[in-house]
Amino acid sequence: MGSGRSMRRGLMALLAVGIVIVGFAGRAGAQPAAGAARPNILYIMADDHAAHALSCYGSKINQTPNLDRLAREGIRFENGFVTNALCGPSRACILTGKYSHINGFPDNKPGTIFDGSQETFVKLLQKAGYQTGIVGKWHLGSNPTGFDQWSILVGQGRYFDPIFITNGKPRGGEGVRDGCHHG
Repeated sequence: MGSGRSMRRGLMALLAVGIVIVGFAGRAGAQPAAGAARPNILYIMADDHAAHALSCYGSKINQTPNLDRLAREGIRFENGFVTNALCGPSRACILTGKYSHINGFPDNKPGTIFDGSQETFVKLLQKAGYQTGIVGKWHLGSNPTGFDQWSILVGQGRYFDPIFITNGKPRGGEGVRDGCHHG
């Protein structure tokens, strides 16, 4: 594997598919301090595309006006690094803030399962009064924890007519059993 290909794979892993975490300020029972404005948070993580796949990052081919507007009006990461170039382990590192050998999810091998009892930034957002949700690729071998709502793809997901598991309820399909995705 050449260094250019290795670098591209690292960039693609950095953008790992479809974790969308949404925070809303109005979670029941939690109120911001008097006079404090609490921002809404939309975190989009995508994988398997180059950094220049979006027009806000310089694409001359793809025009992504809605994502461009989010980038203009929010925060856009221009220089990021990962501690693991594989999608699942990278996702576990981002969630926990821990290296793979510490969070226990070092690879994408069958049987590697993310320990959802660990503290994650999503659980911290919940404790701060945010509603949290995830839609898309999870690929951590377990059901998500710390999310008020979730709808994840089975395994890595199919590109056409994908099967989702929503809040633990499988919608059928290969790889789904016991309300958890396997694969």
